[in-house]
Amino acid sequence: MSSEIAAHVCLPEPRLSFHADRKSDHDIHPLRGLLRFGPHSKGLVPDPIRVATIAPVAEAEQLYAFMRSLAGKFQATERKDYLPEWPGFQTVFGTRVTGAAAGCHIKLDAAFEGEFEASERPHAVLAERLLRAIHELERSRQEFDVIFICMPASWSRGFVGRDDDDFDLHDHLKAVTAARRIPIQIVREDRALAYPHKASVMWRIGLALYAKAGGVPWKLADAEPETAHIGISYAVRPPSSDKPRFVTCCSQVFDGEGSGLEFVAYDAHEIEMQRENPFLSRTEMFKVMSRSLDLYRRRHAGKSPRRVIVHKSTEFKPDEIDGCMEAFHLCEAVDLVQVVSETGWRGARIEGHHKPAGYPVSRGTIIGLSAREALLWMHGDVSGIKDRGSYFQGGRSTPRPIKLVRHAGHGSWDDTAGAALALSKMNWNNDALYDPLPVTMGYAQVLARVIKRMSGLGSSPYQFRYFM
Repeated sequence: MSSEIAAHVCLPEPRLSFHADRKSDHDIHPLRGLLRFGPHSKGLVPDPIRVATIAPVAEAEQLYAFMRSLAGKFQATERKDYLPEWPGFQTVFGTRVTGAAAGCHIKLDAAFEGEFEASERPHAVLAERLLRAIHELERSRQEFDVIFICMPASWSRGFVGRDDDDFDLHDHLKAVTAARRIPIQIVREDRALAYPHKASVMWRIGLALYAKAGGVPWKLADAEPETAHIGISYAVRPPSSDKPRFVTCCSQVFDGEGSGLEFVAYDAHEIEMQRENPFLSRTEMFKVMSRSLDLYRRRHAGKSPRRVIVHKSTEFKPDEIDGCMEAFHLCEAVDLVQVVSETGWRGARIEGHHKPAGYPVSRGTIIGLSAREALLWMHGDVSGIKDRGSYFQGGRSTPRPIKLVRHAGHGSWDDTAGAALALSKMNWNNDALYDPLPVTMGYAQVLARVIKRMSGLGSSPYQFRYFM
């Protein structure tokens, strides 16, 4: 038996589209593309974007100054081989940012600070006061588009609960505001207000603000039409909860070019546990996939996709495969793909005389291990980002591949791996060139983490912008 593995294939870096009609408006670099062409939804977002605020009285002016600085210019002082100058929010996105009406700015007084400092459960005190402020702002919901919440370092004791308390302030706030369809942006002192590299902060906050206001920065330029991409993840509720132990969060993230960004959440009851991992019954999987498919049809005049690609982090059991196939019986092709993020594989580029090269494996490299399994390097060397030479995000370490395991579907790995590679560039809550996983997996995990804290799921789909 030969110990040799298959020859590798290297996929090109996926292109992003910045205009619905002008096919020439594309770039592989998301931020460079925004500077060259503007966002994909230019002219379709409120102008100005109105920002309401919640802040301690001592930090309120600092938060207002930070909002004004979004209109300024900042040179990159880190990641200089990737990050362009920030030229101002209006220059990038074609719309302005302004403070909301006078009644949409809440300052938390010294009395709250004293109560917070004296409490043995500071996270509960902080969460209750912030939610009270959000509910107060909700009375003026027509007067603002996004809420900025200032989080000074002095509040850090309240960001998480005690060891015996499954509490995370960020997820708790998102759970409440997402249920009310209110987008919020948490502005932490250490990561934004006091962070020294201002261009990085402006790009990250600017992108997030534009997306939370309903904007679409970019889409995929070369995506396969009539395709639906679905990601599945599971949320574990604390044993003390009176609700079902697990919630299946099923995210219908994209159609072929990247529109959609809605998801459904479903309380799952028929679950089998294996090695601490939940697996759905055929009936439960059918229900989840059927609701996801309905989202696609609702956006495409009742038409089913020709192809469906489903990603999840654990294997697809026979009952789950049967449930998917029953739900997608009208689709021509169904790919059920397990995405394994931790593998024992590494890769080194070998050049002349069988010596390691001085730069890493190219991003997009595929090595087929079998008809069912392949390695895909999501992280690696990328050409065309810098003026000269290639770009390696992070600049250190030996890139690890993810493993794709196909439990249904057939054909070459190019299409299956190419879709995962392209979806790694569709996180609008990040200014990086790509994420380490396709957004189907990344978003589903974020959603699952927040969903388990929601008091009621409801039957209506949610837009992801409320969870960013």
